[in-house]
Amino acid sequence: MVEKALSTILLEGVFVKNFLLIQFLGLCSFVGVTKDVKSASGMSGAVVFVMAMAASVSYALYNFVLVPLKLEFLKTIAFIVVIAALVQLVEFIVRKHVPALYRSLGIYLPLITTNCAVLGAVLINVNNDYNFSQSVVFGIAAGIGYTIAMILMAAIREKSNIVNVPKAVGRGVTYAFFVATVMAMAFVSFFGVIPLE
Repeated sequence: MVEKALSTILLEGVFVKNFLLIQFLGLCSFVGVTKDVKSASGMSGAVVFVMAMAASVSYALYNFVLVPLKLEFLKTIAFIVVIAALVQLVEFIVRKHVPALYRSLGIYLPLITTNCAVLGAVLINVNNDYNFSQSVVFGIAAGIGYTIAMILMAAIREKSNIVNVPKAVGRGVTYAFFVATVMAMAFVSFFGVIPLE
């Protein structure tokens, strides 16, 4: 099997396999937290941190504990426990050092634990048999792709509050999904055709 270059994995994680716009993972926070850029940036930072840490910790857990003990079937449960512990750490840090951001994120911060984008990144690492550096690069890249999509969406939604949006498009969640559809089509047409192999 030919090993993928780290640059290829980086481009895949950010653009070609963008979790929000191409794979549609993590849409709860995508719609819920993108009402303003500040909240979207804070949430994105937390997700990047959790994805990168989960990728590294889960790699070690899977390869040095689960595989030697022949407990690979427990990987999903083990990864969820790792993600939950990391989210608790992030929640504690944000609550202590940035209380305004903690209040603006509300319920969405603890929901990173069940954010399927984070779990998806870790499971993709295992399924693609990535080594440690590839796993970490993909975790960071997936987080960067998540951040790009979140901030673009938040910027569009903020602007739409001060411009006249046609009634046919709707408001609130309806409008958010309309914008997400257009963004997804743009990502697919620009980045879905890049040959990375």
